[in-house]
Amino acid sequence: MAKYRQNLPQLGDAVFLTDSGLETTLIFLDGIELPYFASFPLLKTSDGKKRLRDYYDLHAGMAVRGGMGFVLETPTWRCNPDWAQKLGYTLAETDKANRDSVSLMAEVRRDFETPTSPMVISGNIGPRGDGYDPGKIMSSDEAMRYHAPQIASFKAAEADMVSAFTMTNVPEAVGIVRAAKRAGMPVAISFTLETDGKLPGGLTLRDAIELTDAQTSHYAAYYMINCAHPTHFETALKAGEAWTRRIRGLRANASKRSHAELDASPDLDAGNPAELGQQYRDLRRIFRGITIVGGCCGTDHRHVHEIARWCEAVSA
Repeated sequence: MAKYRQNLPQLGDAVFLTDSGLETTLIFLDGIELPYFASFPLLKTSDGKKRLRDYYDLHAGMAVRGGMGFVLETPTWRCNPDWAQKLGYTLAETDKANRDSVSLMAEVRRDFETPTSPMVISGNIGPRGDGYDPGKIMSSDEAMRYHAPQIASFKAAEADMVSAFTMTNVPEAVGIVRAAKRAGMPVAISFTLETDGKLPGGLTLRDAIELTDAQTSHYAAYYMINCAHPTHFETALKAGEAWTRRIRGLRANASKRSHAELDASPDLDAGNPAELGQQYRDLRRIFRGITIVGGCCGTDHRHVHEIARWCEAVSA
């Protein structure tokens, strides 16, 4: 095991919260327009920055009250070259946005961290394409070159690690892990799953994790699952199998709808927060290595509150 992993406290036995569905919360609950589903442009204005601070403060406060750690994911899921260019950002402005996002998380950590609630700053990386559809798949070498600048920005701003979310294919995940290794940054990979518990394209989660590990010498600190409901993947996880021990985090959707249904829906399906919390509890009873818990599309602070409540009961 690489020595750097000792510096990631979420790899212990304690539960670490993270936030919920940032973009869906801002759009559907706060009424903020986010072109291309990008939240990082809010950093440009004082009002936008306050909206982000209010969101993160609310979630960090829950962690502190519960005596749990917290992983601060930067609002940069769309802050990579292709998406930023669509929003009119130059490469220099994209670099600044990524660095500014880490600075914002550092402010939250300064104001909320306690000895019983350690906080980790993670530079959030999204896919080059769509988070539901892999589209044109890059080679792992191309993915490494593409994602390296964002990782470099996070390292320069002194983030603790990087995390890649809604990964739909192995070559992109491999490229990100290799870029992180080259930069000397700890990295987590989070795959998105369809209603059958498989990645878009049909690859099993087991194969995705094992292939990524095999091609990167197991460099990733851990893996996560996000942008899927527990009912979509609970049967895909096999207790006692070695690959499942690589899964440390879960950020589920509130809705049981498929990605296609969510894409076409004009409304927000918030599901049942208490039921979702209980589903997390049931998964953690079997897979105790899952220590990082939060939400994805359609979830908000209510869901994270229930997740924390039910996961705390498992830990007790």
